[in-house]
Amino acid sequence: MDRSRFIFGNEISAKAYKKAVRNKAKFIRKYGDDTDKIYHLSVKDAPSVGKMLGVKQLVLSRESGCRFNDKSLIIGNIRMGFGHYRISMAIASAAHSMGYEPYWFDLHSFGGTTCGKIIASQNGLYSLGSRLSQRSKLFNRLVWDPLNSEGFRKLTYNSSDQKAAELMTAVLRDIPKDIPFIATHVWPSQAAVHAGLTHVVNVIPDNWPMALHLSEGAVHTVQTPSAYLGYRALRGMDKERSLRPMPKEAVVYTGHYIDHELVRNIEKDCIKRAYRAAGGKTKRWLMSVGGAGAQKEIFAAVICRLLPDIKAGRAALFINVGDHANVLRSLIEEVPRMKGFLTEHPDNFRETAAFCREIHGGEVKGIHSFCHSDIFAAVYSTNLLMRCTDILITKPSELAFYPVPKLMIKRVGGHEAWGAIRSAEVGDGTYECETVAETASMIELIQNNGDIIEQMCKHIITAKKAGIYDGAYHAVELAVKINE
Repeated sequence: MDRSRFIFGNEISAKAYKKAVRNKAKFIRKYGDDTDKIYHLSVKDAPSVGKMLGVKQLVLSRESGCRFNDKSLIIGNIRMGFGHYRISMAIASAAHSMGYEPYWFDLHSFGGTTCGKIIASQNGLYSLGSRLSQRSKLFNRLVWDPLNSEGFRKLTYNSSDQKAAELMTAVLRDIPKDIPFIATHVWPSQAAVHAGLTHVVNVIPDNWPMALHLSEGAVHTVQTPSAYLGYRALRGMDKERSLRPMPKEAVVYTGHYIDHELVRNIEKDCIKRAYRAAGGKTKRWLMSVGGAGAQKEIFAAVICRLLPDIKAGRAALFINVGDHANVLRSLIEEVPRMKGFLTEHPDNFRETAAFCREIHGGEVKGIHSFCHSDIFAAVYSTNLLMRCTDILITKPSELAFYPVPKLMIKRVGGHEAWGAIRSAEVGDGTYECETVAETASMIELIQNNGDIIEQMCKHIITAKKAGIYDGAYHAVELAVKINE
């Protein structure tokens, strides 16, 4: 089957199909075609989180060094921002807790291959678009927001992606066809299907249905009931005609993809938050700052607003800049007054983990920043800090689905709006605060009223009982049971 010509029984126009073919040819001219090349894989320990999540990395090697068994499970991903890595860690954590051996398979990391080159170029374009959208309101309104909400939504976009994914199969040759394969980005899912793998689960990250995320031949999982209905109907993916729906076996509502160690400690962590809120203790705020430099104006305003409370001991602030030290330097230049309260923690994951254990049941003051050169530590540090924070300040991306009270700042891309809607309806976060002024007002409300945190914690516990945070476990179960 040519998956670019027919998508769930819906024929793509000759014009769109020819464009997809030309797009593939352009990639071949620019990055080569290694689909007939033999690549081998071997295993190495994943840094920082390897033992914690029981995950090992698959890397290219001269000879095959993989020894998979009936408990092995592969997590196909790419680094595009932190979100897809974060979901991968949630899947690895759940799989490990269920007795499986997760293997990390990052297409972006295979730099010398055609797929690695294609993904690197596309990731660079996406990062550039994100930065420009924050610097230019006109670009954001006319280009970036429409592209992320409607451009990626079109079925023809999936047609083009499917052709590009045909060039990503060579690195999968060492992988058994029937091994459970969970992809946390559509490209590794499409590549796995094109390579003939039979147990592929395509974990969809967003709450806004887009054809970008379709990978026919895989089982698709979604985090919300609204996303399920939108994908089943292929809602709005072709404005000119009614589309045949996805078959029911192709898409499954699982719930939010959350790490095992966060899910199992929800009640314990919420009790501590409610105790601090009710007792007038220091409120703990966490900012997870992306590397694209987006939203610096908002984060600087947050710091300025919290500084009087930080000085008085009424608030503490954690800042995780991931693996982008330049972002922290930029924030300090923007708000030089923060230096008097700032403790910069070293690039040491063990020290970060020890700090989080210490303050989980203890006291904390001031501003604490974290930056790790290792991408695994950079992403997972936010998970560690989440357990000992009261409010997470984040755009409505993947973090919108996590079981921690959240203040939602302005989105980057139209598709993210629906993450904030989901969080607000579940009750574990605010609605999207679209301006700096609105964000500052929400900080004022939460900082001066403990009942907001208490209410969110009650909603989180209720959501846990309803299974809303069990999506990672269900994704693993699906991958293992496909075709059984």
